[in-house]
Amino acid sequence: MEHNGQIRVLAVDDHAVFRKGIVLLVASESDMQVVAEATNGREAVEQYRKHRPDITLMDLQMDKMCGADAVAAIVSEFPEARIIVLTTYEGDARVVRAYQAGASGYVLKGSVAMDLLETIRSVHAGEKRIPPEIAAQIEEDSGKG
Repeated sequence: MEHNGQIRVLAVDDHAVFRKGIVLLVASESDMQVVAEATNGREAVEQYRKHRPDITLMDLQMDKMCGADAVAAIVSEFPEARIIVLTTYEGDARVVRAYQAGASGYVLKGSVAMDLLETIRSVHAGEKRIPPEIAAQIEEDSGKG
């Protein structure tokens, strides 16, 4: 469901300044467009249903419904959804939950400027993008119990 060949993006983050920064970063690319924004997991699910974006950028730590729960809700309804999780630190148990729920990629918030656009393009092309430090966390948590 591409429009003008652009990658359609939904930006989800409860911090307005960070979300607007992402919107500006994505909007500066000729092959991408932000089609919607949301400030929590519940809004993310509603906006996903409404806009069916190619890529969803999902913060993990939000009110009303956390990002991991929103990933699970979206993927259960739309198995083809491609969701990139934005997280501040790799030691977050929700990162593993989001991965198990079906997230396709991760970007650490500290490296958004360097990694976000490349990750969007890779995940849009069907790849999974998981930074080594997060992959280690997932592996470590999966090995428990």
